[in-house]
Amino acid sequence: MFLIKCESFTTRTTSPECPISRSIRNSPHLNYLRSHQNPNAVLKRFHVLVDEVGTDEAGRGCLAGPVTAAALILPSDFRNEMLNDSKLLSENKRSILRPIIENSCIRFGVAHVFPRKIDEINILNASILAMHRAIEQLGAIPKFIIVDGNRFKPFLDVPYECIIQGDRKYMTIAAASVLAKTHRDTYMEELHKKYPMYNWKRNKGYPTKEHREAIRKYGITEHHRKSFRQLPEQLALNL
Repeated sequence: MFLIKCESFTTRTTSPECPISRSIRNSPHLNYLRSHQNPNAVLKRFHVLVDEVGTDEAGRGCLAGPVTAAALILPSDFRNEMLNDSKLLSENKRSILRPIIENSCIRFGVAHVFPRKIDEINILNASILAMHRAIEQLGAIPKFIIVDGNRFKPFLDVPYECIIQGDRKYMTIAAASVLAKTHRDTYMEELHKKYPMYNWKRNKGYPTKEHREAIRKYGITEHHRKSFRQLPEQLALNL
């Protein structure tokens, strides 16, 4: 397992979409191959002839804990009918998939960005930072990156594509979503042992009624995101 705690970020200024990205995506040969992929595969590859890196994050909407991202490269013959967006899978299915993905992929990386950094640079930038750090953990410069969602910052000069609901369409993003979710859940379950009153082993830091009631009763910890609205009444109190 590759795991890094991220505390710094340098924004790189590169064209959002380079000509290589467009030429790869618009290749008639690749488009033909995409249309003739294995129909039995629930999800597909974005590219057929390129070892693409898929990346996704987990924990953006949480009140506590890190935002976590994973990045990985799957072998071209990888297939798994259970694999899907981690949000559509049960905890049991995610637990089954995690070792399958980690043992099957060519490379993978997982990165946390913690609340202090989230408060400093905001959650969007922190999410992209986590993706960048996860990609760095791969140990090789990728040929192409596919990203879940619609926002990303260039990683070096690597061409990339942002795909809305990409974790429901493409294997590498779906697999990255599973790793990001399961690694973050494991982290929050460990944190729960120190702060059982917030029940993070169950809510994983998300803004559930139970979590907010615990904040009301016990206050916040160093693991809470101070830039987030922890309680509804904070708007009225202008905190």
